[in-house]
Amino acid sequence: MADFINNILFVFQRLNWLSLLDILLVAGIFFALLYSLRDTQAMALLRGVIFLFVLLALLTSLVDLPAFSWLVTSALPALLLAIPVIFAPELRRALERIGRAGAFLPPARKGNTFETNETILAVVNATARLSARKHGALIILQRVESLQAYVDAGVQLNAHITPELLLQIFYPNTPLHDGAAVIAEGRVIAAACVMPLSASGILNRSPERQMGLRHRAALGVSEVTDAIAVVVSEESGSISVAHSGHMIRRIDSDRLQNMLEAFYRPLTDPQRGALERLFPKLFRRKSEGP
Repeated sequence: MADFINNILFVFQRLNWLSLLDILLVAGIFFALLYSLRDTQAMALLRGVIFLFVLLALLTSLVDLPAFSWLVTSALPALLLAIPVIFAPELRRALERIGRAGAFLPPARKGNTFETNETILAVVNATARLSARKHGALIILQRVESLQAYVDAGVQLNAHITPELLLQIFYPNTPLHDGAAVIAEGRVIAAACVMPLSASGILNRSPERQMGLRHRAALGVSEVTDAIAVVVSEESGSISVAHSGHMIRRIDSDRLQNMLEAFYRPLTDPQRGALERLFPKLFRRKSEGP
């Protein structure tokens, strides 16, 4: 015990601010990796990889097995190269999030407050009526990042948004009721759009089994873009909102309106001035948009 305490004291005596920074950087990388893999199917795979590495390390260090140790040493570089291939979807999603740094900021464009409020009211009104009738719906609201790739796969509308239009799109057995309706700049630009399905395990662990493809598509598009997805369940009529890979379920129309207004609420002048000083290039790029 005395040797153990002496070793710990020796380690602390050699610590300096550079060593602490080094430890914090390594800890931060591992935290970011585990945080990006949370609630995904890759977490079980990561546990399996860690268990395999620990088992191999114990076998090669505690037992004298020359042939097995040589095999592990020779195969280890190949296993390290295989990790990026195994976790390719998760790594791609993490890099996309890094590339979209600043998407949390509201658009810098001005003069569209009335248009935004009209869009929010139309979506809330239509969602409440769809929920009361138990008509399934998936409404995607574009923010900063373009959804043109998904719009091209759907039916082009470019129509002024109204609650009646959304009700007609998602009326059961109509040609456009399957898929998502994409809204941008106060217009329904496309319907029957195919969205990416979520690879997250959040919905699989839910005790409620009525969450089908619409909820998976809403969560999926929120994982790969900064869009807001509003879902109406066809089975229960419940309303859900997905954003940034998270889903809030069973909300009423008043809460839905408050959430959408919070997402699109413009920055005050002091807030925008402070952020513009911190991120001048970001605000310049957004203000020069089409």
